[in-house]
Amino acid sequence: MFKKILIANRGEIAVRVIRACRNMGIRSVAVYSKEDAESLHVQLADQRICIGEGPARSSYLNIDQIITAALNMGCDAIHPGYGFLSENSAFARKCAENGLKFIGPEADVIDRMGNKSAARNTMMAAGVPVIPGTKEPVYTAEEGKKQAALIGYPVMIKASSGGGGKGMRQAMDEDEFEYQFNVAQRESANAFGDDAMYIEKLILKPRHVEVQVMADELGHVVSLGERDCSVQRNHQKLIEEAPSPAVNDKTRKEMSEAAVLAAKTVGYTNAGTVEFIVDQEGAFYFMEMNTRIQVEHGVTELVTGIDLVMEQIQVAMGQPLSFCQEDVVIRGHAIECRVNAEIPEMNFMPSPGKVTALHLPGGTGVRVDTALYTGYTVPSDYDSMIAKILVHAKNRDDALVKMRGVLDETLVMGIETNLDFLYRALCTDTFAKGQADTGFVERFVKGGTHDV
Repeated sequence: MFKKILIANRGEIAVRVIRACRNMGIRSVAVYSKEDAESLHVQLADQRICIGEGPARSSYLNIDQIITAALNMGCDAIHPGYGFLSENSAFARKCAENGLKFIGPEADVIDRMGNKSAARNTMMAAGVPVIPGTKEPVYTAEEGKKQAALIGYPVMIKASSGGGGKGMRQAMDEDEFEYQFNVAQRESANAFGDDAMYIEKLILKPRHVEVQVMADELGHVVSLGERDCSVQRNHQKLIEEAPSPAVNDKTRKEMSEAAVLAAKTVGYTNAGTVEFIVDQEGAFYFMEMNTRIQVEHGVTELVTGIDLVMEQIQVAMGQPLSFCQEDVVIRGHAIECRVNAEIPEMNFMPSPGKVTALHLPGGTGVRVDTALYTGYTVPSDYDSMIAKILVHAKNRDDALVKMRGVLDETLVMGIETNLDFLYRALCTDTFAKGQADTGFVERFVKGGTHDV
């Protein structure tokens, strides 16, 4: 049993983990940058320790500072949340070297699934459907162009070590390939220190569907169903829902089986998400695996009734999963909207500042994950997401009506947000019919109509 866990993160996910620790009788330690001194997670934790200046590289990405803080505070384990160091194998290894349990998969597994080219090859060998593409890393535009011609245009150029939409570019034909390849490669080198790229067939009007898996250290792997994350901008998700309206029962079963196979193939433990692309004919292909808890894990919790963060902690303590595959029953429908401090009318420009008034929605089947409070100053150094609003209802139509209502009720004053944008997106015919693909937001922004 862990006695004390350090949360190597900030914002709503840090608050989420602190609450899970509290429910399990485990003490929590919050780390924070000087800019985050007044943040909610700092106030809620049992103990707190400053680890550096505001910029992430000086604080939340500073491995040595975080490890030192955990040891000085007498912690047993570290929960990385999502983002920052959550998929950093060097951090996971450093935890192990210092006798701290990393609440996530083993470092070698993070490496295996973190490199997109290696992950694709592993999945192909295991028999998991994969989008046609290169098997080896590509380092030059000249070589990439040869591979793209063999694959067939249009193609997607991706960073081998990528994530979060960085280092990704589309090339519709040979004429634009070199430019798009060079842009993507520069982004990859700057963001990940790696210029290895890979190229795959671009699926037109795809749906982004992911399967949540949970695995213990005794070899048990369970699927908790899928989430649809197709509504996104610049590869950053905005609206997620479970179950996905894009797949039928047959595909749902096959996709879950493929996700479990993927996790077992690499010896996965703890919470993970296997992401798939679904084409217009309903065929699905492995895209990548996120080796951490996801931002959108709450929609799965609402439809399954399983607390994924508590399960993460129990698994990290060496306990078996508290459920088996037969225990997982999907009940009703859940939708999540990410509320960001940004101005959609100004190309989604960030809008940091002080929250002067705040009203969050409530009621049956409504959940809000946030670190906001009246008087809090949203900083400019970090991601612009300030809240996740989730609803659960007996079916998709009822969930959609409920979400529109709670968005209409939500009030955040002092800063600009995307609340109106989310509301209007939910009112489109395309979303209402469950037909939104990954190009939905771009068409919606350009057209601004109800029928996109």
